[in-house]
Amino acid sequence: MWSYAADAASIKPGEAIRFMTEKGVPLAVFNVDGEYLCTSDTCTHEASSLADGYIEGDTVECAFHFARFSLRTGAVLCPPALMPLKTFAVKVEGGKVYVDL
Repeated sequence: MWSYAADAASIKPGEAIRFMTEKGVPLAVFNVDGEYLCTSDTCTHEASSLADGYIEGDTVECAFHFARFSLRTGAVLCPPALMPLKTFAVKVEGGKVYVDL
């Protein structure tokens, strides 16, 4: 099921937005040089929003304890996190970003 997340123009390259699904689950959508990627928003180490993290290329670093994740695969790239992030398919249509829930 595709769900509207944001207008594409509202997410600048190298930035992210946080949005809540209809079920109240926080997700993060990242703009990686014009490619939109989506992961769970909550760091798997501790409850911190990854949309507020440090984005470099296709990775995000948690602002709390510096765990780092791949935005493409959700893989943990640096401890203290041990569990990967869930990732979601993204499409852009008519300037709007949709996430496959």
